[in-house]
Amino acid sequence: MDYNEVGEIFKPLTEKIGLELNINKEQRDEWNNRVRRHLDNRNEVNIQVKELISEVQKQKIVRDAANIRVKELKDIRFDKSEKLKTIRREMRERFGDENIKSDKKGGPDPRRIRAEMDKLENMYERGAFSGKKEKEFINKMKKLSRDYKEAKKSGENDSIGTIKKNEREAKYSQAKAHDDVENAVKDAQEAHDLMMELSEEVDRLREIANNSQKEVTISKREADIMHSRYVVSLRCIHSMQDLLKEMSVEDVEDEKVGISDLMSRLMSGDTLSTDELMSLQRN
Repeated sequence: MDYNEVGEIFKPLTEKIGLELNINKEQRDEWNNRVRRHLDNRNEVNIQVKELISEVQKQKIVRDAANIRVKELKDIRFDKSEKLKTIRREMRERFGDENIKSDKKGGPDPRRIRAEMDKLENMYERGAFSGKKEKEFINKMKKLSRDYKEAKKSGENDSIGTIKKNEREAKYSQAKAHDDVENAVKDAQEAHDLMMELSEEVDRLREIANNSQKEVTISKREADIMHSRYVVSLRCIHSMQDLLKEMSVEDVEDEKVGISDLMSRLMSGDTLSTDELMSLQRN
């Protein structure tokens, strides 16, 4: 087959392979773009994961510190509760349940009795108890005086009222210690809940990052396939072009040899045909 015949065969093949070459190149570039997009998405998500993991660690520190505080406050509450129990046990042992219930206010207040006595004395000095009312005044003052002495003595001897006051203070202190425990438990729970919420978000983002990595792997594989096809198509075209180029060079050399033979024959006196003569004229 000569150059022209081979060229007629290679021309449609070159066009077809050239079309496939462009398609393969476009698809390869598109898959490479997908690789870049998925890589960017994976890297962005991984940055978020790293930040969230750092926040999870911070919340873990807060939670652990709060749990330690809860334990300390529970110990304090236990001590307060034991003190309250001791006071109540002492009250029952010294005064009995009935006496405690009948003296809920803790007995008369000496200051209130003294104020009432001063008020009556002022009224007496202004003449409010003249005549028959004077005896009433005297009896009232005697009773208040006795009550005042008993009230003072009761206070000095640690009466039920004093113990009940201690009980009230201990009860308040125990209640406050309990509230402190509840608040610390709440803080620890909130830190734990937030830590778990952040951990769940980390898991969710990691799943997204893993999916992006899978897409990177798939896209890269497809890009490599398209690139291999592109290279094969390109090599085919270059191979056909190289073959045609070589054939063109061979034809020219053969033609030069043929003309040289015709000239030799002509110079030696041989008769050349019409085609041979026309060949000489063309060259």
